[in-house]
Amino acid sequence: MIKLTIDGIEVEVEEGTTVFRACSKLGIEIPHFCFHERLKIAGNCRMCLVEMEKSPKPIASCATPVAPAMVIRTNTIGVKKAREGVMEFLLINHPLDCPICDQGGECDLQDQAFKYGGVRSRFLENKRTVKDKYMGPLIKTQMTRCIQCTRCIRFATDIAGIEEIGAIYRGEHMEVTSYLERSLESELSGNIIDVCPVGALNSKPYSFKARSWELKKTESIDVLDAQGCNIRVDSRGSEVMRILPRVNDDINDEWISDKARFAYDGLKYQRLDSPYIRQNGKLVEASWSDAIALVAQKLKSLAGEQMAAIAGILACTESMFLLKTLLQKLGCNNFDSNQFNYKIDRSSRGNYLFNTTISGLKKADLILLIGANIRQIAPVLNARIGVLQREGKLKVARIGNVSDQTYSINELGANPETIKAIISGEHQFSKELAAAKNPVIIIGDGAYSRDDGYAILALIHQMVDKYKIVRDDWNGFNILHNHASMVGSLDIGFSPKNSSTKGGGNGVYEILQKAEIGDIKFVYLLGSDEIDMSKIKSSFVVYQGHHGDNGANAADVIFPASSYTEKDAIYVNFEGRPQYARAATSPVGQAKEDWVIINSLAGGLGLNLGMNNLVEIRNKLAVEFPVFANISEIISGDFIKFTSTDKLLNYDIVTEPINYYMTDSISRASVTMAKCLESKQEREKVA
Repeated sequence: MIKLTIDGIEVEVEEGTTVFRACSKLGIEIPHFCFHERLKIAGNCRMCLVEMEKSPKPIASCATPVAPAMVIRTNTIGVKKAREGVMEFLLINHPLDCPICDQGGECDLQDQAFKYGGVRSRFLENKRTVKDKYMGPLIKTQMTRCIQCTRCIRFATDIAGIEEIGAIYRGEHMEVTSYLERSLESELSGNIIDVCPVGALNSKPYSFKARSWELKKTESIDVLDAQGCNIRVDSRGSEVMRILPRVNDDINDEWISDKARFAYDGLKYQRLDSPYIRQNGKLVEASWSDAIALVAQKLKSLAGEQMAAIAGILACTESMFLLKTLLQKLGCNNFDSNQFNYKIDRSSRGNYLFNTTISGLKKADLILLIGANIRQIAPVLNARIGVLQREGKLKVARIGNVSDQTYSINELGANPETIKAIISGEHQFSKELAAAKNPVIIIGDGAYSRDDGYAILALIHQMVDKYKIVRDDWNGFNILHNHASMVGSLDIGFSPKNSSTKGGGNGVYEILQKAEIGDIKFVYLLGSDEIDMSKIKSSFVVYQGHHGDNGANAADVIFPASSYTEKDAIYVNFEGRPQYARAATSPVGQAKEDWVIINSLAGGLGLNLGMNNLVEIRNKLAVEFPVFANISEIISGDFIKFTSTDKLLNYDIVTEPINYYMTDSISRASVTMAKCLESKQEREKVA
């Protein structure tokens, strides 16, 4: 520890701490532009100047490490004059755009010019102008406003891991640009809008739409992947205007993916806003009472084994729990959320979670990816791994097909026999795995979506056992889930009773088979759009959801429901952490929250589920499944060794390419995501 004096106050900090952070520890505000706590230090804006005793000139506090007996002054006349001088230089060429700039009201330059700048400008020369750069359909540039802090460059290089933004020329001619002036490749590109301290980089979809003080701000979570990134939904009236990240060091730091940030416009299009009943082959608008009565009448005419329910990838935990309760009262146990026939062992909670946790990865020294396309499935998690890898804190190896990544990977091949070779010790990677102190295995859908997924899983469990990847002090076994509803459905048992047999008991695989031959006559789709709809065309289909997607097109009755920004709901991320999504706007048209619809259907059947509001549902959920009594916390489960008699098939482990920008009913309806896809296709043609 090092002792120094700041403004007459003695403070003790760790060796290597910068003067800037030492000042922050005392609550002293130091103005800055180029410094960002999650980016490497640049020290080029000079706004954070302070005086140091025995130094002939002010020092940049963000780039100066503390030293014993150092004496720092942050509030002298000299410091004030230096900051005014820096601000004056920054504003020499800055345009007078504040009234029409999208950053207005949230601009660091605006705030600091008011607080630390001078009262007048002495420069009467013409301001320079800089040509705006093209960065794709998401980022709007006004490069004349750029103050050359280089935050965007450092984010793209150090966090996103793609060197696609840089600076050209020198001095006052310096310009920040994408090297080839084409659409940015990163799935995290929207974060450069947040790190930009001025209005040089703004959201193109949000441009000229609203001012920050007009918006209602609602804290929520993203459900377009399974990481559960914390977000803030900004709305005006009934419309979501933008989505921004919220800081959560344990989950997403302060980053979100482009899909989470920009797909919100999909909430305006192709919405289901009233009930529909199919008559003479066509869907006709109906009243809620008629739609409920028709479905209730159909259910009363059937036995429990003739009914089934399939939950979609955006289904919340409360709706699945309530639907499961209703179906069981009707004698039905055919319900599942596994639309893709994933081979996931649910014998214990620790067998299907990302057990290392996102924040726990910082303790890892070796990661083995098996059939995991993390960049597409969980871009924010991928960025965290990339940062650790580039800092030299861990090594990454992969079993699976080679795909474009943002960090260096040791490719071990794609054949499942590689896993056997590692277990036997014959593979060169065996020594690395044995030497690792805290090794991590991340299993993706390239492994558990295979026909021999259980055989692959059993092999991985052998590897875990041999190399002590799961110990009392460390759990390196991780399943990387793709969808927001998956872990919650497994936690509450909205899944087949025995998931380690082919088809998973009464899971989706068998539901579709039985529906095709007529054994199942009623299928309830809770936002399910990813199944083969042709297999249920002879069944009576009810679709409860918010978009006119695949499920709605196959339905006989449609119940319009709320989207994730229009309801209070619980989602469980792939770590097993339950979190609240909160309503930012009201449901569209006649749409209702999911639990209200299911309760109304129960009432139409003459049943009382004993849960008449969201509080009662959550209380009962927490009693039956204690995981939900601890919101925002991870309740770890036991890890139980898994075995399988399935035969291992001799073909490569391959992660199927996905259309990242259109993975669900919301993003498929998004015009912005369609533009991103078009831009990506054009970029690939040029390449």
